[in-house]
Amino acid sequence: MTNNHKKKSVLTTGQVAKICNVAPRTVSKWFDSGQLRGYRIPGSKDRRIPVDQLVRFMKSHGMPTEGVETGSIGVLIVDEDTQLADLLSEALSADGTCETYHAATAFEAGALVERHRPDVMIVDVSAPDVDPVRLCRALRAHESQAGIRLIAISGRMTEGQGQSLLQSGFHGFLGKPFDVRQLRELIEKVTA
Repeated sequence: MTNNHKKKSVLTTGQVAKICNVAPRTVSKWFDSGQLRGYRIPGSKDRRIPVDQLVRFMKSHGMPTEGVETGSIGVLIVDEDTQLADLLSEALSADGTCETYHAATAFEAGALVERHRPDVMIVDVSAPDVDPVRLCRALRAHESQAGIRLIAISGRMTEGQGQSLLQSGFHGFLGKPFDVRQLRELIEKVTA
């Protein structure tokens, strides 16, 4: 999918990894060795890479640069409630900061993860075919998918269950119903 919205001028290591089709750890090694220039966020270990530096690096290593599709966060919504997924998709992609995909089943989600390499997966953990712990393990087992941020949503989730999901490898959780603004803030937090 192509993005026609405003392009970002600075990327995270996760975004660079997605563009170059490598693991985020590989991008960190490039950065730390000085091959890929950028900067660290003050007071944090987070690295940022200017797009022009990424293009320079890619050209010097013979990598095709047409893959430099910057700008939006890829979000895969895994929820059997198509109406809710459509509402979330519309709200998240309205300003161009997110590019959304929808899967009604865990199987469908697997195919979309392979095809689109989303940055974030919003997963209804109460869906009958979703095993949240197995999902975390499956994603972490593949180096190219290990950087995907997981957000759990459910209408039947207690605070304790949410905390348990965080310990299992999820990066955030929200109980339904929630405000789209809360979801957007959580996406920004887990992708920062």
